[in-house]
Amino acid sequence: MSTRRILRLTGTDTRDFLQGLITNDINKLDQGLVYAAILTPQGKFLADFFLKADGQDVLVDVDESLADLLVQRLGMYKLRADVRISDADLHLHRGLGEVPDDGLADPRSAAMGWRAYRICQQTNDKTDWVALRVAHMVPRTGIELTPDSFILEVGFERLNGVDFRKGCYVGQEVTARMKHKTELRKGLARVAIEGAAESGTAIEAGGKAAGTLLSRSGDQALAYLRFDRATGPMQAGDATVTWVPGS
Repeated sequence: MSTRRILRLTGTDTRDFLQGLITNDINKLDQGLVYAAILTPQGKFLADFFLKADGQDVLVDVDESLADLLVQRLGMYKLRADVRISDADLHLHRGLGEVPDDGLADPRSAAMGWRAYRICQQTNDKTDWVALRVAHMVPRTGIELTPDSFILEVGFERLNGVDFRKGCYVGQEVTARMKHKTELRKGLARVAIEGAAESGTAIEAGGKAAGTLLSRSGDQALAYLRFDRATGPMQAGDATVTWVPGS
């Protein structure tokens, strides 16, 4: 499981500030965890994170590899807004089954369990999160989510990570145009795989580029595919890859 950093945003302008930046509606904080991203003005992925209300503050649960970038980007947009950003000195706990009193359901998928933020570190989590991510097509920062990603191609709408009624945010115009005016021709898919191939291996169909193999769990994997070329068996190195219908 990747290392997470928990940030704390305080100040009277915090919610309004975030509302103008993130892909989801900040008002959903009143119902539970909010999954969202911040984009470039060109609509490409910068960072994804979870938001949790903590009194008047907002906690931001972000992958450690993106935490410094996110803090820098938030600081760039903050200007004179009454918003302060600090480390929360909390640790992520995750699990399946009944949600504990201090936890909240993962908004991306019921299959992804719950998340809680505690002073102590979690030491006993043996859940195979990769298998769950692959089975339910949940992208991970640094693997399926990269600076080249458009969030609709990696399933953000299905994962409750974008709101098309909330109004403007950075990158909103491109995202809305992809939603309403184009048909996605590329994107995240689940594939069956037979043979040895590592994440990052190019996928070919009939000698033409068809995508990239990403997270793998057993004989299933996530892949970024060109849908028009994924109509039959494909090759990823020495492995045979087949798009799973319905994914």
